[in-house]
Amino acid sequence: MGKIVYLMGKSSTGKDTIYKKLLQESSFGLQRVIPYTTRPIRIKEQDGIEYFFTDEEGFENLLKNGKVIEHRAYHTYHGLWRYFTVDDGQFHLQEHNYICIGTLESFESTRKYFGNENVIPVLIELDDGVRLQRALDRERKQASPKYEEMCRRFLSDSEDFSEEKIRKAGIARRFYNGNLVKCLQEIKEYISEQL
Repeated sequence: MGKIVYLMGKSSTGKDTIYKKLLQESSFGLQRVIPYTTRPIRIKEQDGIEYFFTDEEGFENLLKNGKVIEHRAYHTYHGLWRYFTVDDGQFHLQEHNYICIGTLESFESTRKYFGNENVIPVLIELDDGVRLQRALDRERKQASPKYEEMCRRFLSDSEDFSEEKIRKAGIARRFYNGNLVKCLQEIKEYISEQL
């Protein structure tokens, strides 16, 4: 039976970089799961690569048909943005291991859907000042920077990843990404123990 490695952490902790590095680790055989979103596509993103981009009607249809595994809604400065994972044929746990990125809330919903024993939590942390600078640098590169949304997300992270919620989710192990090489090695060792 395969497992789902579930990366989570506050924004700009390096989840995307770690995700890409873990996909390259052939010994784990991790398969990508592409999430869905209703937010606008960013520069350099492609539909079906980072996300499947849809609209509110598309989300409602998937939800109505019982295909949504987990979903999060954010009331942003630019309207309602949804992020969600869909049971659309991407998961074959009998044959493969998978890797996903999400929030603490989406991790808990995914674990409830697939079972505690099938989902491996990987919580990535980083100093808030470093995270804020990374987020600002990334936003500046956008054709139409959305600084208000960046700030909303940054502040929201404190509540979404509160110590109480982390404890309630039963996450005992965390990985500090102050040094990518060291952090990645610790995560690889942890995943090897869990698979």
